[in-house]
Amino acid sequence: MDIITFQSVWTVTVFACFIGIVWWAFGKNRKSRFDEDANLVFADEAPAKDKNQGVTK
Repeated sequence: MDIITFQSVWTVTVFACFIGIVWWAFGKNRKSRFDEDANLVFADEAPAKDKNQGVTK
């Protein structure tokens, strides 16, 4: 097997992996989980009542 054949096989393998990842990411079963995970950033604790929080004197 020469290097050209190896590179061709490698390219097809990587492309197949890419298609598999895209298929997995856009699958219907994962949409609700991804939506929930995307909103985790906004699920922080309530802000503190102290107006001087973070102010150094």
